[in-house]
Amino acid sequence: NQRTSGNPAPCEEVHLARGEPDDGYAVLKDLLGRTQYLLIPTRRLDGIESPELLAADAPNYWRDAWVARTYVFRALGTTLPRDAVGLAINSVSRRSQNQLHIHIDCVRRSVRDTLIRFRGELGETWKPFPVPIDGQAFLARRVDSPDLDSVDPFRLLAAGDAAARRDMAAETLVVVGATFEGPRPGFILLAQSAEPDRDDLGHGEDLLDHDCAVAKDVAGGAADKR
Repeated sequence: NQRTSGNPAPCEEVHLARGEPDDGYAVLKDLLGRTQYLLIPTRRLDGIESPELLAADAPNYWRDAWVARTYVFRALGTTLPRDAVGLAINSVSRRSQNQLHIHIDCVRRSVRDTLIRFRGELGETWKPFPVPIDGQAFLARRVDSPDLDSVDPFRLLAAGDAAARRDMAAETLVVVGATFEGPRPGFILLAQSAEPDRDDLGHGEDLLDHDCAVAKDVAGGAADKR
């Protein structure tokens, strides 16, 4: 529909780089929740394990997903601070379909509170997060970047965790906006390998809240559009 009529419906947006159908992405409102959107590549990619994502010329879908958080704001009728918004991709064992898609939505209240509390303890290498997050163990690291323009979380995970690189299909990856000391805008990256025997389910989407209760906590506060 975008190519023939210039209308992205039923998607909210269809971006075709250089006009090529395999070089872009679509943003689609998910059927679940008030504020949940999906960023979906227009090329065929199974999921987080797709080797094309680690190629030198791979599109940075996380950057595009962060930009697309404006659709969450539109659904709410207000903007949110960066630490109230998260992006997530699930592991192969916990995803609903075999086409790469990044969930875009608000983070759970408890997740936001925990990340704010411990953000000062995070560094630029992957380490176990100091405490469970909503009962789940995650590896974590910080990224000092306002917009992910020059940072691709897929590559950071594969390069920084040898176990993850060996079995990317088992990984779930979550990216949450953050403001570090300074103040300095950035992100907190959370990764987990699906190990059902250990109750680590590889479902990072669980850290998002499709009802966006956190919007009530920040209502009336200063909007952060960065």
